[in-house]
Order: sequence, then C-alpha cells, then structure tokens
Amino acid sequence: MNRAIAKLRLGDLARFVSGGTPSKQVPRYWDGDTPWVSAKDLKSLHIVSSINTLSASGRDVASLVPQGTLLILVRGMTLFKNIPIGIAARELAINQDLKGLIANEAVSPEFLAYSLLAKEGELLQMVEAAGHGTGRLDTDALKDVLVGVPSLPEQHEIANAIATWDTAIQKTEQLIAAKERHYSHELSRLISWGQHPPANICTSAEEVSARNRGGKWRTVALSDIVAVWKGQQLNKDAMVKDGAYYALNGGIKPSGHTTEWNCEADTITVSEGGNSCGFVSYNRTRFWCGGHCYALTNLAKDVDAHYLFHYLKGKQARVMALRVGSGLPNIQKSDIEAFPVVLPDLVTQIAIARYLNALREEIDLLGQSVSALKTQKRGLMQKLLTGQWRVPVSASQLEFGNL
Repeated sequence: MNRAIAKLRLGDLARFVSGGTPSKQVPRYWDGDTPWVSAKDLKSLHIVSSINTLSASGRDVASLVPQGTLLILVRGMTLFKNIPIGIAARELAINQDLKGLIANEAVSPEFLAYSLLAKEGELLQMVEAAGHGTGRLDTDALKDVLVGVPSLPEQHEIANAIATWDTAIQKTEQLIAAKERHYSHELSRLISWGQHPPANICTSAEEVSARNRGGKWRTVALSDIVAVWKGQQLNKDAMVKDGAYYALNGGIKPSGHTTEWNCEADTITVSEGGNSCGFVSYNRTRFWCGGHCYALTNLAKDVDAHYLFHYLKGKQARVMALRVGSGLPNIQKSDIEAFPVVLPDLVTQIAIARYLNALREEIDLLGQSVSALKTQKRGLMQKLLTGQWRVPVSASQLEFGNL
C-alpha cells in the first residue's frame, strides 16, 4: 500500500539565507581558498569551485553557507532561460543574487533541488508575474511553493534514480566536447594549404593522399565558384506552425516554418545580419532563405558542397570578422563574395569532406542521444516527483528515515 505524500511549503522545509559581496575595494578579501559563488558558477548540480574566491579575511565578512545548502538564483534572471540551481558540495560563500536554502532534517537537498527543477516553468512564471526589470524571483512567493515530500528514504531513492540520468547526460556531453575538439583539429589541419586526408581514413582516401602529395592547390574568391544570393524577406504573419519547410532568416536557428521554399536541399548559407552574422550552415532539406541570409548557389562543377561547407566552417571566425555597423551589424555581399577559398582537386575535396562528414555525423548522433536522455529525465522526474510512480522502500529504511 502506497504511503501518502505530504505537500509542504518550501519555507517550512528550508531556512533561507541571503548572500552578499565583500568590498571589491579591499584586495585582501579576495583570491583565497573559499569559493564565492555567483550565477555564472551554477553550471552543474554540485558546486565545488567558483570563478572568484575569498581569502580568510573575506570569509569573515561574507555570507557563508554549509555543505548541502541548496543555491538558487533569485535576481538577474532576464539573462537566463532557466532557473540556475545548485548544491554546495562544501562550505562556501554566495553573492547577493543568490539565496541559500538550508534544508531541515525532513528533506534531502538533492531531492529538493530536483523538485524545484521540475517546477521550473512555475518559477519562471513567478518571475514574469513579479514584473521586475532585472528578473527577480520573489522570496516570499518562493517560500509558498508546495513540494510533495515522501519519506526520506524514498527521497534518496528518487534523487539517486534521477542522478543516474544526470550522469549519463554529463558523460555524453563530455564525449561530444571531446569529439568537437577532434573535429576542429582535423578541420584546421585538412583545410590548410597542401594538407591531405590522413592515410588511415579508408582505402580511397589513402590512395588520394598518395596520389596528391605535392599536388596543386589553388586560392579563389568565393564568387568565382558560387553565386551569392541574398534571400527574400518572409514576415512572421506568413509563417505557419505546421509548415513543411523551415525559414532561415539569419541567426543560428530557423525563425519559423512555411508552406513554401526558395532554396534547394544541400545549400550552404551564411547569416547576413544580427549578432550571429557570419554563421555558416549546411541545409540538408529544402528551406526558405530569408532577407538576412546569404545562400551559396550554382556551385562550380569542380567544387564539392560538403568540402566548401567544412572550409567555411573552419574559417567562420574570419567570416564573422567581416561584419560592419554597430547598431545592427551585417556582412556586405561584396565582402562575402571576395572571401578567399583554398581548393584542392575535386577528388581530394570529396575525400576530405567524406572524412569530416563522418566526424560530424558521430557528433550529431551523440547530440540526439543527449536530447533523448533529457526527454527521458523530464518524464522520469514528472512521474517520480508527483507520486505517480513510487519507489520501493524497505520497512527498515522507513523505520530510520520516516518523517
């Protein structure tokens, strides 16, 4: 028989502690061994270190919280799309933008953290309702948030189950980061003048490398090998939620969907305006190219589209450096047309592109795995933290861990 889950106020489950900042004008307060945690440090659940640290003198005037304290951002959330939350893995200090929640004996800090993360939508609505320009989470409102609290042993079991998904997500993200570094290294090496695919890629690449050692590479302007076409403006009211084609109007991600397209699949685009101008994308399907986006069309017959994409991606920082203007930066068409491209022969281009494509496909698959794990985690949290699914707990655990 399932035991009832009590719903308790957060203010009854934890003591709230405010943070603060020792004077920056007193150098002896800083650069010591004690972490001084701000919003920028809340990048993982368990907080061990921080960008800034306090000395022994700084500790004396700081807001210290003990190990196990739940840390939550309550001010400045206009800069974040979520609610930054962490748990102090050691004694540390917090700044004035954070609140420390010191849980009582009835609740596990990890369980409480996951419970608040599951209520992220509710907390963000509270921020919006407060109407503060800096994005504040009202402390009194936060104290009134209701949390379903099972027995302490069950809390530990629930937190451990969710942490399993956290570990899988973290390890996969670390693997993606390592693969991205490897891709960047190989990209830089292979698109440099006179470089060729490594001999151990595959037989065809090995043969290409052997044939082309000392071969001719040439430098051309981008306009010599493609037509740079500026897209057509598509207003928001022309977009539909269930459109078959996405609209790319500059930026990094599509701005919406539409029922029409103006660019074929396998088209390279370069963002023309905004903070992300110069961002290079490869579009695998038909799409709508908007007015703040350049499409590279009519590729020369001796140019491989995948090679050109990888080349421009490797030079993306230089492409972005072409931007002009301060209010709304943009890249002039003449400047992108004049951008230099280094080309080997077509067979070598294809071999290089095949190898780099394989690296990117592996990264993409890992990214899909992370997305699936995060979806599974959200579903698991919903079931476990609302009591829809209960975790078995032995009678002996209940005897020593009951509320």
